[in-house]
Amino acid sequence: MPIAINKADHRGSQDAHRDVMKQYKRSRKLFDSQEEVPVYLTQASNFNDEGVNQLFLGICEKLAEKERDGEWKKAKEARDSFRNTQKQSVVPVERQNYLAEIVDCVRTYKKRTESLCQKASMMGAIHKVLSLKTDEGLSQKLEELRSEFKGDELAQLESFEELQLRYKKDEFVYVVRGKEIKQRLVKESLSGLQIPRVVVPQLMDWGDRFKYLRYENVPGQFPYTAGVFPLKREGEDPGRQFAGEGPPERTNRRFHYLSKDSEVKRLSTAFDSVTLYGQDPEKRPDIYGKVGESGVSIATLDDMKKLYKGFDLCDPRTSVSMTINGPAPIMLGFFMNTAIDQQVEKKESELGRSLSEAERQELETKTIQSVRGTIQADILKEDQGQNTCIFSIDFALKMMGDIQQYFVDNQVRNFYSVSISGYHIAEAGANPITQLAFTMSNAFTYVEYYLSRGIPIDAFAPNLSFFFSNGLDPEYNVLGRVARRIWAIAMRDHYGANARSQMLKYHIQTSGRSLHAQEIDFNDIRTTLQALIAINDNCNSLHTNAYDEAITTPTEESVRRAQAIQLIINKEFGTTKNENPNQGSYFTEWLTDAVEEAVLEEFLRINNRGGVLGAMETQYQRGKIQEESMYYEHLKHDGQLPIIGVNTFINPKTLEAEYEPPKIELARASESEKQRQLDNVEAYKEKHREAASREILKLKQSALEEKNIFAALMSATRYCSLGQISEALYEVGGQYRRNI
Repeated sequence: MPIAINKADHRGSQDAHRDVMKQYKRSRKLFDSQEEVPVYLTQASNFNDEGVNQLFLGICEKLAEKERDGEWKKAKEARDSFRNTQKQSVVPVERQNYLAEIVDCVRTYKKRTESLCQKASMMGAIHKVLSLKTDEGLSQKLEELRSEFKGDELAQLESFEELQLRYKKDEFVYVVRGKEIKQRLVKESLSGLQIPRVVVPQLMDWGDRFKYLRYENVPGQFPYTAGVFPLKREGEDPGRQFAGEGPPERTNRRFHYLSKDSEVKRLSTAFDSVTLYGQDPEKRPDIYGKVGESGVSIATLDDMKKLYKGFDLCDPRTSVSMTINGPAPIMLGFFMNTAIDQQVEKKESELGRSLSEAERQELETKTIQSVRGTIQADILKEDQGQNTCIFSIDFALKMMGDIQQYFVDNQVRNFYSVSISGYHIAEAGANPITQLAFTMSNAFTYVEYYLSRGIPIDAFAPNLSFFFSNGLDPEYNVLGRVARRIWAIAMRDHYGANARSQMLKYHIQTSGRSLHAQEIDFNDIRTTLQALIAINDNCNSLHTNAYDEAITTPTEESVRRAQAIQLIINKEFGTTKNENPNQGSYFTEWLTDAVEEAVLEEFLRINNRGGVLGAMETQYQRGKIQEESMYYEHLKHDGQLPIIGVNTFINPKTLEAEYEPPKIELARASESEKQRQLDNVEAYKEKHREAASREILKLKQSALEEKNIFAALMSATRYCSLGQISEALYEVGGQYRRNI
């Protein structure tokens, strides 16, 4: 009978295959036989795996020899219908030590820094002596020390005083993407003090100066510990509020409410669970009850157009984030086509005629190059900490890679192809160090995968963004600092990436897990502190939770309060006039180093399990998250971890027998809204029935022929519903199965 050797993607699998084949021949004395040996190297976790296909056919052959009616013979004859493809490993075998290499890269950087700090200190002392008298021996020693430095290290050190003077001027000039920007460097307090936006330390010792340049530096300079941009953008606060409930029309109204007082429209979209799982609204009981619950229902291009009606998606002041993972490529297709149709309608209205095919093509290209925003699409995080995986992991990763390749081919630079997310890892129970380590290790896995596809590092790294949670643990104060520094060092020194690729940009959402249903008024206090941590750490985008989110979808009143938290910090809290308040704190510097080292140690633990994907096979990440969640709950319920208003400082009124908790109306989609959404989707499917059938065939063919699936989705999402596309992709890419 046939023999299967699984785990074809593991190191040594080829040798195992060879040895078993040898033993098979020896035991049957087939030394000179040219007969094909029925030993198959398989990777059962892969959908449509070539090895598994051949194993199946081998079994069919054996059964066909013993049958009478010929059923197994028919299966055997299906050999020609199987694709003879060799699937590429997500991370090639020779690159599976990538996390250990990154750890070594960061530690080598730090070790060299400490060594050069001593030499820099000595150089500074020699300079002082030589300024008083000439000494040939000291001059020679100085030249020996100078030779230890490389690149622009020495130039930066010797121009440190110029750096100090540059930040004492009234105006600062810098360049972003070829555009010169001028901003004032001071803001005036009510008392008349000129508050510097960035403070450069007045260090005298050259060793201290060099250490500052290597570990901290000013915002906008490698290693970007203090921030990736020299100064915060004027006229655009980092606020981005989350919204999504009921049908698209209702969520559109909430978007307009949230952004009505701001020229900059920064929208963040929550989808209902039906959409998150790639299904269309329908009467099925397990689906119908979830339509429009805790998120917006989007199933067609028409739905997406309703969702963003009234917002110019190509306006540089508009930015859209979409929190969706499994069906993310489909939702991105809806979004891009919505933006295209907006611009076509606008242009045709201006011209008073229809566009020619060439004009339309030119406008489509310009549109997708102009839209700003993010699609989450982080499938590794979904397997580890959340549950909305719908396609097989390898196929989902292929579609992620296809999106990025499409962006590279079409020069899409203002939209992030993935938001590598730690937020849901934290919400599932992980502590801040684990959140950061898992998120960063996932990010480096995407880097390795995209590189293995032949995409140059600087073509895709700027399209990667990050998403973290901020709680109240001390480690959250340096989460952004550590992430930026590790990323910058690894990108520059390990991957050879350019400056733009070295800049880690991230969104913060205040901790949903820290919101409590008891004493919900106290939740705003927690959110305020978490938002302050994020703003002090120079996050690039921020969502503040509403106090009632522990119970329901936020009301307009609670969302207004959540917005006010950010506005008060940014507009009223005086410390935010300065943009690098964390620098220079002994505790912050110690905590940064301690968290960074803890993250590197976690990298090594993951590396020793075969990297991120190897660790996922044994559910290492899920297990660790669950353990940390249980530990938190144990401390909370035992009172060892004080939660104000929950297990300590409890309102005595709540303990009275006649106490009735305040009634909060739960936000739910009405029956009429659900029915209307079902009717709209059915009408759309009926309208495009013929075109949808044609597009589904093209989409499946693209997948089977290993073409770019997202390019096919850009066409399919014009005529097909979310559920139709999902079902088609299941057939060619496989559905998700959790490793057991």
